[in-house]
Amino acid sequence: MYAVIKTGGKQYKVATNDVILVEKIDGEAGATVNLEVLMIGDGANVTIGQPLVAGATVAAEIVDQEKADKVIIFKKHRRHNYRRKRGHRQKLTALKITNIAAA
Repeated sequence: MYAVIKTGGKQYKVATNDVILVEKIDGEAGATVNLEVLMIGDGANVTIGQPLVAGATVAAEIVDQEKADKVIIFKKHRRHNYRRKRGHRQKLTALKITNIAAA
C-alpha cells in the first residue's frame, strides 16, 4: 500500500517503512506525527481526495532533526562594484512512515 502525502508545501509518495526528508516539523526524535493524505492506493484500487482523502491517515515517527548542505547565494551587478555572498542551510526532519490506513 502506498500514499501521496503533503507536508511543507511539497508532495511525497510513501510506503510503509520508508524514510523521507521533509522541511522541518516541530517535535523531538521518537515523536509521532499524522500527515495529510492526498491519494491512497494498493495497486488495484486508488482513491484520490478532493483535496484530502476522508478518513485516511498516514502516521510517521520523527527519526532526526538535521540540516541540509549549504547553498551559496551569490549576487552581482556588473560594473557597479556590487557583490553579495550569502549562505543558507535548510532545516530538515527525517520521518519514518510507520502506518498507512485507508478509511
